[in-house]
Amino acid sequence: MKTKKYKESVLKNGLYIIATPIGNLNDLSKRAILIIKEVDLIICENPKHSIKLLNKLGIKKKLIALHDYNEEIVIKKISKYQHNKKIGLLSDAGSPLISDPGFKLVRDYINKDIMITSIPGPSSLVTSLQMSGLPINNFTFYGFASKNNKKRKDSIEQAIKNNITSVFFVSGKNLENFIHNLNDLCGVREISICKELTKINEAIIRGTSKEIYKKIIENKLNLKGEFTVVIASSVKKIKKSINNKIQNEISSLLKKFSLTETVKIVHNLTDIPKKDVYQIAIKIKDE
Repeated sequence: MKTKKYKESVLKNGLYIIATPIGNLNDLSKRAILIIKEVDLIICENPKHSIKLLNKLGIKKKLIALHDYNEEIVIKKISKYQHNKKIGLLSDAGSPLISDPGFKLVRDYINKDIMITSIPGPSSLVTSLQMSGLPINNFTFYGFASKNNKKRKDSIEQAIKNNITSVFFVSGKNLENFIHNLNDLCGVREISICKELTKINEAIIRGTSKEIYKKIIENKLNLKGEFTVVIASSVKKIKKSINNKIQNEISSLLKKFSLTETVKIVHNLTDIPKKDVYQIAIKIKDE
């Protein structure tokens, strides 16, 4: 007589930190799907959002909401399950804990010496850095930019002091103020702003902070949703050209001042390199 074999779960009891798509459902890994199927319950940022993902996968699970103000309550609620249940942690999109709740929960598992592991996957932070075109061998992430003007300015000033590539999450409602503060405090910076990553309407806008601010105030950008803003580590040096207006000014100055003095005056007024001013001034003087 053959003994019927029952398939036992290979998962250990503990906490599974599961990355979910930031836009494109096909980015959900096979491993993540298997883990979601196997866990006993799921702690998530927003059950209304997570249930949409589960419905697409044809999976039913008990969901517990987790946010910044109820984390300790949730920990107490699941304490009787922690040692003998497999629990998944999901954010609305991307990798959990990146500017999302879950830190206290993870610390609680660590303090109780219960297994935790991560199922890696999509991250708007990493994707934005990769697509920014800026140096990303060293960077600092500042989370969500504050709606408070002083706090927002303080975080931007801190980014200036660090002098490495900086990344902020910025809401659409806050983007104009954020870029305005950036221009005031940092001068002209190369930046990249990303939204709707991996979706059909994916948008990556690259340029100087002044160029992008102009697009915002001219209503050339859709400010709905959230943006990831990647900021270069140093002020972008913009090469200025000598237009007709400046040439006329050089001509007028040469009538009153020496060649050397004219070059110095124009350089101080326009920040155009002295050698460039000198070459034009020589031509005008010899005409």
